[in-house]
Amino acid sequence: MGLLFGTDGVRGVANTELSPELAFKLGRAGAYILTEATGLRSIIIGRDTRLSGDMLEAALVAGICSVGVDVLRVGVIPTPAVAYLTRALEAGGGVVISASHNQFADNGIKFFGANGYKLSDELESRIEEMVLDPGTVFPLPTGAELGRVRDITDAPERYIRYAASTGPGSLSGLRVVVDCANGAACTVAPQLFAGLGATVIPVHNSPDGTNINVNCGSTNPATLQEAVLAEGADLGLAFDGDADRLIAVDEKGGIVDGDFIMVACALYLQERGMLRDRTLVTTVMSNMGLHIALREAGIHIEITKVGDRYVLEEMLRCNASLGGEQSGHIIFGDYATTGDGIITALQLLKVMLDTGRPLSTLAAQMERLPQVLRNVRVNNKDRVMTSPLLDSAISAQQYSLNGQGRILVRPSGTEPLVRVMVEGRDETLMMRIVEDLVNLVGRLDR
Repeated sequence: MGLLFGTDGVRGVANTELSPELAFKLGRAGAYILTEATGLRSIIIGRDTRLSGDMLEAALVAGICSVGVDVLRVGVIPTPAVAYLTRALEAGGGVVISASHNQFADNGIKFFGANGYKLSDELESRIEEMVLDPGTVFPLPTGAELGRVRDITDAPERYIRYAASTGPGSLSGLRVVVDCANGAACTVAPQLFAGLGATVIPVHNSPDGTNINVNCGSTNPATLQEAVLAEGADLGLAFDGDADRLIAVDEKGGIVDGDFIMVACALYLQERGMLRDRTLVTTVMSNMGLHIALREAGIHIEITKVGDRYVLEEMLRCNASLGGEQSGHIIFGDYATTGDGIITALQLLKVMLDTGRPLSTLAAQMERLPQVLRNVRVNNKDRVMTSPLLDSAISAQQYSLNGQGRILVRPSGTEPLVRVMVEGRDETLMMRIVEDLVNLVGRLDR
């Protein structure tokens, strides 16, 4: 990753690490590069519910308009909706102001190209170079050549219509609890599912600018589990702050993460000859249980590093139609150009309705091997990850698992964290290995 861009755009604490000045520069450079390549002279801007969104949006708008590019403002809306609208409205690119599942004080800026896909490393590097080089010269249009701002007031309805067209058509008879994470899904998700005939019980859908992701959403589904049981619902759907990921809860209150969702959908598509090239793309974080379940069904698995952009790149390379992450970023390549929590929910509901099977039964098609994950906050991820002592320790601990598990130690792409994960059948041994590696990471960071 570069100095500014991580695995999912530019992120940081709003007004310090991610300042209005930086947002202005990103808007200016991003608009210049994206519209130069396509000749399309408009950029879509959407955001989540964070308090800092207004401030950063204003700065981005100023930067974009300053190079003679128009802004199509779509307001609070899911990230994948911006990707869709960029294509549908034939814009030169799209920008989302969101830090996804991060705490509300953080915010982020990520770009989409005119094709609705996240930018390549090369394009991000070009934007970064223009932002960081004080000698960069930008066009300075004046008068009628300045960019203008237009609000697309029906943007949510446009996305709802499209997303609904990918699903089962009717959800009549289903009772669904929808956890909106006090984020970008608050209006769109309940409206869409209710419009398809489901009885919708929305929770965490009262954003105040500071409560996004707080004890709710895909990273904290405990209250959703309680609500599903209390309401006697058929399932629960938990989105994150920008609604590009989904974690589900079955009718018994069990958590159904991205691995279970991918298995259910892949097996369904495979049985109907609709899983392109009999292939699923997933990341190094997926549970070994996923590999076992899909390989037994004759499904080939391609593995990437963490990040839905890398999943998508591999899907395009190997012509796969389905890919995703354990965290709930699922990409249905026939319908979306990025992870889309709402479209994922609709595809999962389609599987339930077409097979007549409850979510708990669909999830039971995969046996999850025990997994322990610890996040270690560090000051210098590079120093930790390049240490030969860490490599030696991982090799030794892997040997102690005796082929009955695996170890993954990786840096977060968006936070100052090193993630230590151990998976296997012996939970006592796993806990010991995790503690040893966590302690070593702490020592290496000093």
